[in-house]
Amino acid sequence: MRLGIFLVLFSMLSPVLAGKGDKDKRRPFEMNVIKTDQQIRIDGQLDEEIWGEVEPISGFVQQFPEEGDPATEMTEVKMIYDDDFLYVSAVMYDKTPGANIVSSLKRDFIFADNDAFGVILGPYDDGNNGFFFSVNPWNIQLEGLVNNGTNVSEVWDNRWYSAVQRYEGYWTVEIAIPFKTLRFTEGTDYWKVNFIRNDLKNFETSSWVPVPINQRITNLAFTGYMNWEHPLRKTGPNIALIPYAAGNTSKDFQGGTPSEQGGAVGLDAKVALTPSLNLDLTVNPDFSTVEVDQQQTNLNRFELFFPERRQFFLENSDLFSDFGFRQIRPFFSRRIGIATDSMGRSSNNRILYGARLNGNVGDNLRVGLLNMQTANEDEIGFPGQNYTVATFQQKVFSRSSIAGIVVNRQTTTPGEVGSSIPDFNRMVGVDYNLASRDNKWNGKFFYHQTFSPHKSGDEYAHASYLGYNTKNWHIMWNHEYVGENYNAEVGFVPRRGYWRFEPSVQYRFFPKGKKVLQHSFRLSYDTYTDRDFSFMTDEWRTFTYRLEWKNTSSLNFRVFNEYVYLFAPFDPTRTGGERLEAGTDYRFTRAGVTYTSDTRKFFNYSTQVYHGEYFNGDRFYWRTNLNYRIQPYGNISLFAEYNKINMPAPYNNADLWLVGPRFEVSFTDELFLSTFVQYNNQIDNININTRFQWRFRPVSDLFIVYTDNYFPEYMQVKNRSLVLKLTYWINV
Repeated sequence: MRLGIFLVLFSMLSPVLAGKGDKDKRRPFEMNVIKTDQQIRIDGQLDEEIWGEVEPISGFVQQFPEEGDPATEMTEVKMIYDDDFLYVSAVMYDKTPGANIVSSLKRDFIFADNDAFGVILGPYDDGNNGFFFSVNPWNIQLEGLVNNGTNVSEVWDNRWYSAVQRYEGYWTVEIAIPFKTLRFTEGTDYWKVNFIRNDLKNFETSSWVPVPINQRITNLAFTGYMNWEHPLRKTGPNIALIPYAAGNTSKDFQGGTPSEQGGAVGLDAKVALTPSLNLDLTVNPDFSTVEVDQQQTNLNRFELFFPERRQFFLENSDLFSDFGFRQIRPFFSRRIGIATDSMGRSSNNRILYGARLNGNVGDNLRVGLLNMQTANEDEIGFPGQNYTVATFQQKVFSRSSIAGIVVNRQTTTPGEVGSSIPDFNRMVGVDYNLASRDNKWNGKFFYHQTFSPHKSGDEYAHASYLGYNTKNWHIMWNHEYVGENYNAEVGFVPRRGYWRFEPSVQYRFFPKGKKVLQHSFRLSYDTYTDRDFSFMTDEWRTFTYRLEWKNTSSLNFRVFNEYVYLFAPFDPTRTGGERLEAGTDYRFTRAGVTYTSDTRKFFNYSTQVYHGEYFNGDRFYWRTNLNYRIQPYGNISLFAEYNKINMPAPYNNADLWLVGPRFEVSFTDELFLSTFVQYNNQIDNININTRFQWRFRPVSDLFIVYTDNYFPEYMQVKNRSLVLKLTYWINV
């Protein structure tokens, strides 16, 4: 049965496997990068003699709004290198009147919200993995890892250098990227590359190598070639030590306990075993200064997902976290460091140490190995755990890959008194990731099997996704099966024992004219059934219309019909009231509209309104996001979400508010202060998180983080904490 399903799925790939070659011999976009022994001063002035000897790359074309047309403003780019650095210089002509648009002085800005220049590097010939470096006119930096061909992980943080000069009618940038920061195969004679520019004054995104309007501008499927004058060699030992020291004080007012003070020291290390393979080590890691999660109103019957934010887990995180689907993740790193007591309450589980090997072995094989050890939590009877994850990803055809993963959680003190934690949990899986040369076809097909004590039969999950994406059409098919006993304890799998089918079709067109960018129409169907197809458990039928203007504003209209069968009693307000009975079913319809204003304006906003039936009652939903940009020194923003749920007696009505003002101030490009306040009456809490950061050297920081939680009614304090942490990057 399972083998038959997969044979059918793989037969669907036949239309997309025609082009199997790794490299287009025509290579229409190509540049030669010469080696220099001149000293390059990174000041943005481009006055070194070598820059005058290099032929510039130009002729950028628009991705949008007018795909393929020449960019309104010219951009010229040059590249050189020496033994230690890759150097990039660029001149962005800027004759359009008005100030450049810069969101703030904070590092890792949003590229789409800024005038900016960027370079995309593909050191490997797989068309899927690379690096992205970007600078805006105020010399604020953004770096990220490109994975899966097009996704940019902007949480990656590493050392590189840049400088900008602003002149009348143009601005210049000079970039130096250490080869020790990059990962590459030694002896290679070319990399893939593209240069992109965001010109918000003209509402244009342009690039050296053209990128279709229906693709992301960072897509590595659309790159040229940079040919090294001499093959690249290893740059010598590459070891970085990142020690930290932290102190904290906290008080639990709700529990009435005395104030507690503590301190910790720890160490992270990065060791480049080869230019393309990195070993990360951590001892007594501390994550107290990680940015707080944005809260969510929970009207769901299943667990909510919050993304990983801890730096140790983020570099090349796709090697570990991108297996499976969004709701069928065999490995979710946020499970590491969480302890659950016998009452089901969660608390922190101290991580003692960890190691993570990740990177490439040659151009076409990536490998990952993770091992983490947590401490015994004697107070709640939670034993220490060891987590091991091993992965590989082998390129096949032009840009596709076969990937495998093994996850093992092992209790290191089995038989601990008071513990109900099984001794082990294991998962083995294989994924096939499909990506055609031109990225019109994308897909994923996987099979995962778990192994747990006291469980047998139906311990597997499999799924398929196949998408076809052109300028006018986006057609998608998805199926999922999760067995009743599929038990990925270190993953994120909020529901089990179901089949899911999810086809959709979208048509879009781009009218000629000065105001409208595109119209799009989408029909989608999403259904869950039980394992035997005997009855349907959930269903959504959705129609969406979207209108986008060339001034960055948009309007979205959506109507959907939903069916729900309740396996267990459920309170639709999640406020502890009377619950709808298990075994009952409901069908209801809602409609709504979303409008987003011109994001280039200092003041911009979006608002969303939905109304309609909700189980056996009705629901009104409203959300707004307001943002005022004090360019370039900060942002003041506010999101507010309101759910008004009316249910017939004896069920609860509810007025649920989630309000979150945020204040961000960038005193300089090294000194930042942010305050995030969140009021959530569903959990009866006000949270205040203030985070001060001083980046006194590249990737070296001083943090001060203050956190308060209050009861909203009388502003009575629940708990309070203050953390001081210093990190320092040392190259050995």
